[in-house]
Amino acid sequence: MPESAEKRKEALQPLKKTAAERPGETGRAGTSASQKTSPARLRKREQKSGCLGGLMYFMFILCLSVSLAFFAWMAASDIMALNKRDFTATVTLPTSAFTSETVTVTLDDGEQIEKTVSHADISYVSRALKQAGLVQYDWLFEMFCRLSHSDTRFDPGEYELKSSYDYRALVQNMRAGAGAIGTVDVTIPEGFTMLDIFKRLEENKVSSLEAFIQAAAEFNFKYDFLDEAGYAGSTRLEGYLFPDTYQFYVNMEASSAINKLLNNFYLKYSADMLSQTEKMGYSVKEIITIASIIEKEAYFDDDRAYVASVIYNRLNSGMSLGMDSTILYLYQDHEGAPTADMLADTSPYNTHLHTGLPPTPICNPGMASILAALNPQESSYYYFYSDEDTGRLNFFTGYDEFNLYANTHPHSS
Repeated sequence: MPESAEKRKEALQPLKKTAAERPGETGRAGTSASQKTSPARLRKREQKSGCLGGLMYFMFILCLSVSLAFFAWMAASDIMALNKRDFTATVTLPTSAFTSETVTVTLDDGEQIEKTVSHADISYVSRALKQAGLVQYDWLFEMFCRLSHSDTRFDPGEYELKSSYDYRALVQNMRAGAGAIGTVDVTIPEGFTMLDIFKRLEENKVSSLEAFIQAAAEFNFKYDFLDEAGYAGSTRLEGYLFPDTYQFYVNMEASSAINKLLNNFYLKYSADMLSQTEKMGYSVKEIITIASIIEKEAYFDDDRAYVASVIYNRLNSGMSLGMDSTILYLYQDHEGAPTADMLADTSPYNTHLHTGLPPTPICNPGMASILAALNPQESSYYYFYSDEDTGRLNFFTGYDEFNLYANTHPHSS
């Protein structure tokens, strides 16, 4: 090799080494070495990114778990009535929040019977409880009721409920007889008409007047004395709503409230009284109709048996009863004696114009009047006239002496 070629080779070697040692120089392909990332640095960056993503995912899971745990605790606290201040709230479930259906039930002996089942509007119940502050999540209580099929476990009424009641206790205490339902004592005086009674019950929030009238006309009350009455409509109950003091549930079924009065009459009209009715040749309806007239005409108990004798004497002789009280039954808002127009009314309740008893009792008599109807005083009286000052009745055998007394003792109204 010539000397000049050898020298050129030695001169080129340091240049190659220098280019290899300086990473900032441009290589053969024209790419800057600074633009290339080493595998170690890439691995380091990936590790940092992975750690950050894992931390964020962990924080998401942690927050979600805490939120779910908090919600689960709040839901459990509401279901089990935990950490609630002590108070009592009133919740009313009106009859309008219920629907009824007739279902066929198979008894243990295989017999099938029809049964009426009432279903509560669970949404309404849940909202009412939330508004009262007894539950925090109405949708959760609604879900609880639907899963436990509790819609048939509620009854209409007004309930006094404690904040310490859990969901299950709330359901159990919103039914008749549970002890939480609001009750009211109502006294029905002797001589009240059916309409008077229904109005008083409405005033005491037992049920509405409309519901009472509808139940009186349509509900199938299973008593023989009603079948015997022989007339339809709500007036079929007149005379059999026994006067007494009763305890009713607030906002109860109208038919159930009425049944309490009818059942009391059924229990009070004893077997001995039924036997006496048959001996006299009268029906229960006729005895109660006579007793209702006695109730309206006599204020004092010792006058009642004599009023009964006047009624029977007139019936037996074919005379009209001539009782103002039977006419006034048609005009229950009227006060005082019947007017001339009322006396001219041709209704069968006008016993001045028609003979015999009116179509129905004219009020609901008490026991004293019923006993007087069953045990009239024997007398020859056909007339009586009340003393305006004392309310006592004066009895007369003939019309002339009755008329003389009436003319000399006129009533002011």
